[in-house]
Amino acid sequence: MIKPYIQIIKPGIICGNLIPLTGGFVLACQGDINYNLLFSTIIGVAFVIASSCICNNYIDRDIDKKTKRTQNRALVKGTISPKWSLFYASILGSTGIIILYFYVNLLAMLVAIIGFIIYVCIYSLYMKRSSIHGTLIGSLSGATPPIIGYLSVTNHVEPIVLILLIIFSLWQMPHSYAIAIFRLKDYKSAHIPVLPVIKGVLITKNHIVWYIVAFTFATILLTIFGYTGYQYLLIMLATNIWWLKIALSGYKNKNDQVWSRKLFFVSIIIIIIISIMMSIDRTNNHLQNDFIF
Repeated sequence: MIKPYIQIIKPGIICGNLIPLTGGFVLACQGDINYNLLFSTIIGVAFVIASSCICNNYIDRDIDKKTKRTQNRALVKGTISPKWSLFYASILGSTGIIILYFYVNLLAMLVAIIGFIIYVCIYSLYMKRSSIHGTLIGSLSGATPPIIGYLSVTNHVEPIVLILLIIFSLWQMPHSYAIAIFRLKDYKSAHIPVLPVIKGVLITKNHIVWYIVAFTFATILLTIFGYTGYQYLLIMLATNIWWLKIALSGYKNKNDQVWSRKLFFVSIIIIIIISIMMSIDRTNNHLQNDFIF
């Protein structure tokens, strides 16, 4: 049965992370795309993410039994044994790291490893179950794909690495809080201390609004520092205002389930748009001003 082995790697999460990775890669290419390098980066990162998802399923197998959404996962039903899942994760993870090291570069590999450690060791093993700030820590891991994409091409650290970290970490917060709201019962059943469980939905709505505002300002930095043009800027301002408008509508909407799901789907559209726009409206004005380490 191959289906459980596909489900356990969470293909949706992998695909969702490969979109900004490709955006970061194409942004760094400045129009000269090395497709072999892009393919190697995508495969290497996909394997590392798949490994981290399996590890997450392994760690969460006890709490997955408590929620309807996760009760049919392979490790809960026993379709895949815990020991075999760890072996599967180690094969995928080590393969991804080897691909990144030999076919991409050391920097990209190191960032992928850091993202894995943050997600599996810090977030999944500890912060998710013990702290309201677990979402913030997890967001750092979620921000690594576009950085890996960029470093795959440049092989050196520039100011944009920090900008991408800020942008994509901030995006993760309203995206994750929207999930926490429409899956509030599951989080309560599993005793996971996410913001809406601990502080309530209203406080979470406040955080969502301010994170979207912060994200909007962060996206502007790419144009300010000369990495993207004004077409990118105008499109991002328009879509971010749309996202913010939907977030603000949550104060009047009496059905938090419907509202939060809409906010969640819009957040996915936002990440696709920014990934596309920073790919097609890139500039090279920053090159003479970058600090290279």
